[in-house]
Amino acid sequence: MDTYKRSIRGLQSRSNGEHFEGMILAASRFYEERGIAAVDKTPEAFKVLKAMDRNRGQFICCFTKQAQPDFKGILMDSTMILFDAKHTDKDKISRDVVTAEQQACFERYMKLGAMCFLVVSLEFKEFYRVPWVVFRDMKKIYGHKYMNREELEPYRIKYSNGVVKYLDGIVLRERNEDESTEV
Repeated sequence: MDTYKRSIRGLQSRSNGEHFEGMILAASRFYEERGIAAVDKTPEAFKVLKAMDRNRGQFICCFTKQAQPDFKGILMDSTMILFDAKHTDKDKISRDVVTAEQQACFERYMKLGAMCFLVVSLEFKEFYRVPWVVFRDMKKIYGHKYMNREELEPYRIKYSNGVVKYLDGIVLRERNEDESTEV
């Protein structure tokens, strides 16, 4: 029975995660239609092992490496953004929801000037945009490896008209038309 409950809980968590990613994709379309940002879902890296039904596109596969952060994009001021979407049905989000691969990716992109953050959903009722450096250092900042509602509060974002406004409140940098793009 315990294995069955864990299996059901896993399926529900996966389903909630996919639903939340769908909400983020809808918000991304909202921002792109307004010329604010272009954001794409990072595809999962996998390898096809065996075709099952080619007509229906069914196959057996395996993941080839751990997942990177869920979304990459660019703001209208040329700032690159990298973020992950995390949903929980609890009243706090744990530090261990970010994998070692995702951590390394956040660090690499942040060193090159990307804006890195997590978009967190608590029970599909409250939403937050937490900077990666705060999420990464929560043990130092809060004394434990999770963030509760009170600790998340400064990072709250709006959910209105069916859109998680995950970019609202970000201050865009001024762009100089004479900026050189040489590397």
